[in-house]
Amino acid sequence: MTEWWHELSLAELNPQQWEELCDGCGRCCLHKLEDEDSGEVFYTRVHCRFLDAATCRCSDYRKRSQLVPECITLVPDMVGDLDWLPSTCAYRLRARGERLPDWHHLVSGSRETVHSAGISIRGRTLPEQNVHPDSYEELIVTWVE
Repeated sequence: MTEWWHELSLAELNPQQWEELCDGCGRCCLHKLEDEDSGEVFYTRVHCRFLDAATCRCSDYRKRSQLVPECITLVPDMVGDLDWLPSTCAYRLRARGERLPDWHHLVSGSRETVHSAGISIRGRTLPEQNVHPDSYEELIVTWVE
């Protein structure tokens, strides 16, 4: 079996391969805060209202940009410039020419390994509708990577 995910660059992926590369961690769907002085980005435990916290997938993926105008649609030429993507993100790893980790579903053969490895946000976040935006600073979290 060919390991297209290691052999092809991001620009060479077809749309199906691009979507399949997502590791399903859900971290991109977390609310983030940026320090105005340093530009440092902090993750919070607060996730988008459209994130299915059990699967770590968007509940309305096709309409996500319409429903949440701030939602960024990743494309190959932008991934390398997005410092807020976690260092474990498959898109970020491949943009740097790195291999996918053993827990990635394309390597392991199971979508559960991202969760069992403790990489995903499953069971560790709160939906935005349950949190006042002024409380986000109190919910800053550092994810183990």
